[in-house]
Amino acid sequence: MDLLACHKALADHTRLRLFHLLAHHELNVGEILDIVQMGQSRISRHLKILADAGLVTARRHGAWVFYSLAPEGDAAPFVRAMLPLLDSLPTAAEDQEAARLVVEERARQTRHFFDDLAPRLDAMQQEMLGGADVAGLVLEVLQTRPGCAVVADLGCGAGALLPGLLGLSQGGQRVIGVDSSARMLAQAARLVQREALPASRVSLRLGDLEHLPLSDGEAHCAVLSLVLHHLPSPRRGLAEAWRVLAPGGTCLVLDFARHEHEAMRKKYGDRWLGFEPAELASWCAEAGFVVESTDAHPLPHGLGLLRVIARKQ
Repeated sequence: MDLLACHKALADHTRLRLFHLLAHHELNVGEILDIVQMGQSRISRHLKILADAGLVTARRHGAWVFYSLAPEGDAAPFVRAMLPLLDSLPTAAEDQEAARLVVEERARQTRHFFDDLAPRLDAMQQEMLGGADVAGLVLEVLQTRPGCAVVADLGCGAGALLPGLLGLSQGGQRVIGVDSSARMLAQAARLVQREALPASRVSLRLGDLEHLPLSDGEAHCAVLSLVLHHLPSPRRGLAEAWRVLAPGGTCLVLDFARHEHEAMRKKYGDRWLGFEPAELASWCAEAGFVVESTDAHPLPHGLGLLRVIARKQ
């Protein structure tokens, strides 16, 4: 670690503000501009100085670049030492409030997108997945897991997985479906009625996947099927999945492998253009899971599905 370079990088009020913001949120340049109300060239220059000093990392996903504090590397000890001091910045409270509004607006836009998408979801998924048996990839794992008495479908959408997951639950217990879109949950409720599923064993809950409406350890199995790439912070989604799982519980993640189909951001509301296998596995481990396996499954249009099986110790 170049201690002098680290100190020089933070010897500027704007860079201290950015350092503080990125300690709490992973943001792209457009979001940072909305928060600090400065020009792009100025902010880009400051971000480069922070990155060159090893204090900030930049992750490119298609045409977007996301910035966050460096969680590891030579400068990580310096970053950790600085974190307790950041709240004393004069602009700290104002910046965090502005960031909160940006993140809330981002979540509101996502909810509205999926509210509008709800009636067309099945057709769009068929187009995107080319008939891939996503439910089969989930169920073949969970049916071998003992003790899946309460299964949480996190980001359940219109409820396509609910009938199969209900067949896994034991002892007359339940499946919990969570989604941030009220119209998606209404579709799921209609599916429950149409399939004559026992309503007493299905709980549909409106909530944010980064702040789940489940108590600690409430579920024995958690499924995140094609949802992480919509979240502002996949890390937080995985940390919440860990929280709501009982010790020994299984977390199953299905999501796109990294790709460059930029049009999927607008067409399907994707925030992330898939993930690298090592990236998903490291985030699971960071959340506290033991990763048991990772495999890949091809899809049409040059896409692929990653499946990660993890366990809460």
